[in-house]
Amino acid sequence: MDISIRNLSKIYKNNYQALSDVNLNIGSGMFGLLGPNGAGKSTLMKILVTLLEPSGGEIMVNNMPLSKHRKEVRSMIGYLPQDFRFFSKLKTYEFLDYAAALAGISNRKQRKEEVERLLEQVGLFEVRNRYANKLSGGMKRRLGIAQAIVGEPKIVIVDEPTTGLDPEERIRFRNILADLSQRDVTIILSTHIVGDISSTCTQMALLNEGKIGFTGSPSDFLQLCQGKVWRTHVRFDQMAAFNQKYPVITTIPDATGYEIELIAPHANDFDGEAIEPNLEHAYVYFIEYEAKKTIENYV
Repeated sequence: MDISIRNLSKIYKNNYQALSDVNLNIGSGMFGLLGPNGAGKSTLMKILVTLLEPSGGEIMVNNMPLSKHRKEVRSMIGYLPQDFRFFSKLKTYEFLDYAAALAGISNRKQRKEEVERLLEQVGLFEVRNRYANKLSGGMKRRLGIAQAIVGEPKIVIVDEPTTGLDPEERIRFRNILADLSQRDVTIILSTHIVGDISSTCTQMALLNEGKIGFTGSPSDFLQLCQGKVWRTHVRFDQMAAFNQKYPVITTIPDATGYEIELIAPHANDFDGEAIEPNLEHAYVYFIEYEAKKTIENYV
């Protein structure tokens, strides 16, 4: 599958511009859309799944304009929204059976086989007779991904899927998505959690204030802050000034002050040791320096 987004914009009725001139190319595999809350990620996801109309621009899916082929494109898509909901009076099995029917699986025997396969895949088979509203938070998200992939869609879009999950459930969810990405499927993962991108996605984009700030691989994104992450020691009375001037990532107290990791273009006014960055460092560097255009103040 190939998704081409060209000059996409979205302006709401209150004149708030959620998206501005967004350009992206998304192919098969796992694609991560990273950005802070309010960046426009959910708006973009809702346009992709035809729940919202863009104010301008165009989306092409396998060379089909989305604006002219909404029904055909929608039939290719599985979607897990951020605010995933279900009928509280349905059991887990019943809800997924209903989702399978909506996906066009009309044969009862085939639908039963598909539902059981998916329940096994997402680890919910043992609780298939439990009411969906009685599932834990992690189980509800797994049920959400099961309904998103029922009928084997060619495009799977998940919006903030791991928000609120504990670390074990987050890892489980990522593994489910990673397994799906091995097939000929395009998976778009929208998140503000850097770990979701670093552990699963081969290509990514960063959306901030409705605009694309970066596209490429996670390793390319990492290069943004190479040589800009530092470890240093500060006295207790210096800490407030460092917090005000630099993004401080970690703080470890000791007898005389703090050992800290911070992000800065250089270490001219402190004695710092450069350390190898990770994707979280690159994200903070982009948001705090590139996006805010404050880097000139430090050079």
